Formats: sequence, C-alpha cells, structure tokens
Amino acid sequence: MTVKLPDPAAKPHRLRLLSLSLCTLMLSACALGPDYHRPDVTTPAQFKEAAGWRQAQPADSLARGAWWELYGDAQLNALVEQLNSSNQTVAQAEAQYRQAVALARTTRGALFPTVDLSAGKTRSSQGSGSSNSSLSSSSSGIRNTYRTELGVSWEADVWGKLRRGLEADTASAQASFADLAAARLSQQSELVQNYLQLRVIDEQKRLLEATVEAYTRSLKMTENQYRAGVSGKDAVAQAQTQLRSTQADLIDLAWQRAQFENAIAVLMGKAPADFSLAATTQIPALPAIPVALPSQLLERRPDIAAAERSVMAANAEIGVAKTAYFPDLTLSLSGGYSSSSFSDWISLPNRFWSVGPQLAMTLFDGGQRAAEVDRTEAAYDQTVAQYRQTVLDSFREVEDFLAQLKVYEQEAGVRAQALESARESLRLTNNQYKAGLIAYLDVVNVQTTALSNERSVLTLLQARLIASVQLIAALGGGWDGATAPSQNDGA
Repeated sequence: MTVKLPDPAAKPHRLRLLSLSLCTLMLSACALGPDYHRPDVTTPAQFKEAAGWRQAQPADSLARGAWWELYGDAQLNALVEQLNSSNQTVAQAEAQYRQAVALARTTRGALFPTVDLSAGKTRSSQGSGSSNSSLSSSSSGIRNTYRTELGVSWEADVWGKLRRGLEADTASAQASFADLAAARLSQQSELVQNYLQLRVIDEQKRLLEATVEAYTRSLKMTENQYRAGVSGKDAVAQAQTQLRSTQADLIDLAWQRAQFENAIAVLMGKAPADFSLAATTQIPALPAIPVALPSQLLERRPDIAAAERSVMAANAEIGVAKTAYFPDLTLSLSGGYSSSSFSDWISLPNRFWSVGPQLAMTLFDGGQRAAEVDRTEAAYDQTVAQYRQTVLDSFREVEDFLAQLKVYEQEAGVRAQALESARESLRLTNNQYKAGLIAYLDVVNVQTTALSNERSVLTLLQARLIASVQLIAALGGGWDGATAPSQNDGA
C-alpha cells in the first residue's frame, strides 16, 4: 500500500520555493544505518615461530609483487608471467571482478537524473453510440495523434538509500578485486610448487641414472667373479635384483614428471600435448623469506582483504534496509508536443509540460521491513565472524609453515651428516669387496643405505622448497592492499 502526493505547487514562485526547500533538505540529508568500522581482532605482537627469522623491511623483494623471482630461475619467471595472462581460473575471477565493477557503476548512475525521450504516433477510434451509423462512414471516428515527450526524473537520496547501496556495491567490487588477487596467488603458488617438484624429480632421475650405471658395473664385476669362481651365484642374483629395482624406480619417475609437466601446462592455459619442459641440471635455491609482523598480515593477504570488504558491504546493506521505513522522494519534469495533425505537430499551441515532486512510502507490510533489517544485521554478524576466522586461519598457516621450515632446516643438517657418512661407508665397503675381504651382500646393504640417504636428502629439499612457497603464499605473496580500487577508481 503506497501513498502518492500530487504536486502542491502550481505557480512559478511556489515552485521556486519548493525547489529551494528540497535543495536545503538534500544538503542536510543523512545516510541511515551504521557507519563502517573494521571489526576488532586479536593480533599477537609477533609470530610464535618467528624467533630468529629476518623481519620484513619496506625494501624487501617480497613486497614488490613478483615473489617467484626470489627463486632466481628465469624459466620459472617466464612460466608465471604466462600464467598471469593465460590462466583460465584467473580469467574467471577477472570477469567476476569486472561484473562487480559494472554493478557499482550502475548503482552510482542511480544518483543522477534519468532523461527519457519518446516520440510516436497513435491511431485510435471511438464509437458514436448511434445505431444509425453507416458502415461506409466508419472511418470518420478514427483519430491520429502525434506525440513527442522529453522527461526528466530524479530520486532524491534523502535517507541515503542510494549512497548506502553504492557503498555496498563498491565494497563488493573491492572484495571481488581481492578475490581476483587470491585466485592469482593460488594459481601462481600451485605452478611454482609443481615446477620445483619437477626440478627435484629431474635431480632424482640423474641420481638414479648414475646409480643404475654403477649397479651395472657392479653386476658385470660380480658375474666375472662368479665365472672365475671367486663369488657364488647368490651374489649375481643380488646384484641383478638391486639393478632391476633401481631401474624400476627410474621408470616410475617418468609418470610423476609427466603429471607435474601436464599440471603446469593447464595452469598456463595450454593443452598438455602442446607443452613440454626440458630437464635442467640445477634446482632453484631456497630463498631468504622476510616475515612481516602479524598486524601487517591483515594488509598483505588478499583473502583477509576480501573478507573485510564483505563486512563493509554487509554493514552498508543494513542502512539500505532501514531506509525502507521512510518515504521515497522523486522529482520529475516532462514536456513535449501533442497534435492530431502532423503538419503542425511541433508548434507552440500543441506543447504540454508538467513538473512536480512525488512522495511514496509503505504504510503496512506485515513486518517485512523489520524482518529485512534483522536479516541484514544477522548477515553482518556472519561476515564479521567469517572475517575473524579468516584472520585466525592466516595466523595459523604462517605459524605452521614457519615451524615446518624451521624443523626441516634442522633435519637437513642431520641428513647431510648421515649422507656424508653413508658415502664414506660405501667407499670403504667397495674397496673391501674389491680386495675380496667381504661378500657382495655387505656391499648391497651399504649401497642401498647410501642411495636411500641420497634420495631422502632430495625429498627433504623438495619439502623445504614447497614449504617456502606455501609460507610466501600465507604471507600474502605480492599482494599490496594499497592497490585495491576505491569508490572513485572506476568501481
């Protein structure tokens, strides 16, 4: 149920007074609903696992954006750059962001007057009501009307409904921008992890190939000793078993490498058949990762920014809901020409015009407005909880990866010592076997231990590289919250 008030002013001076009053009202107009304040979150002074870690400085390379360059691999840099322009998941997020920006522009357009122009011709007839009307003269009641009209209407945002709506849509666009950054960071992180694992597999392949060559020589030597009666057939069988098992492990690496290569191709927007990555002889080194303070993490992670912008949008929606309790004020102006004759259609006597305000408000809705306010307030509480949970999860992720890298570093030192001892043991054992002092079974055991340590060191290096990527992503990668669009930056 709505109430519409007709134009109360018919005379020019009264119209001027009404316009002045409306302008004064607009200048003093307020926006209903709560103004936005970032929700409070508990932020620790520093990360628990960051003891001994280098703190981030304004000039640190991580803050420049291209965080993958920390690994110093030109081929990796080229792959990530191609991902930035061709990845389809990023393309979807970018399209969603453009939709959000367009919606905010649409909302902003509602703040301005709407101008409509129409022109047309109508042909109508009205019966004379006489039973003696002749069929031959039926066309005498037909009338042509030519009409052109220019109309201007403007909804005065007295209560801030449009401004709160713009605030909500702008915040949603900013959240979409952060979602785009999060999607890009996720895809970049996945590509870098796949690339590093592929390079470790290349190194494992070289290790196994060298081991297969060594085992092949050992088998030939054992066969020669067997033919000379120095060793038994069991030594030959052991040498064959060891060689074939290592060859099988080498073959197994082929499909693992193919999986990572295919994953990289898809991340770059290519079909796997159209992409290949040649092996290299070098694994990217572990980078020195600067760690920001927990409070800075709130500005560095795009998912936190997206959650916080969602809170802002939900807060503005409360104001939109509350404006439904107050009347809408619309100012309209129209004028044009109307005539039954085309020849004098556009002439002074045929002009018409109208101007006036209109107030419309709902008097009774069965509690719908109150329910909508309750819904928006509940939605706001939900987004606040989501924001705080996102912050807590981000703190946990950083702590996890800091602890993981710290433990891996300690483990790497111990495994390096174990590998050195295994290599020395293998050297001594081979010399003893060549001198005929020990059986080949002893050599097999030492060779197996040495190979296991070699592969363990590579596996640990792979885990450290992956954890470093995950830590960088947990710290926000190259995200800079200062680059997010504002209400005046095209949103």
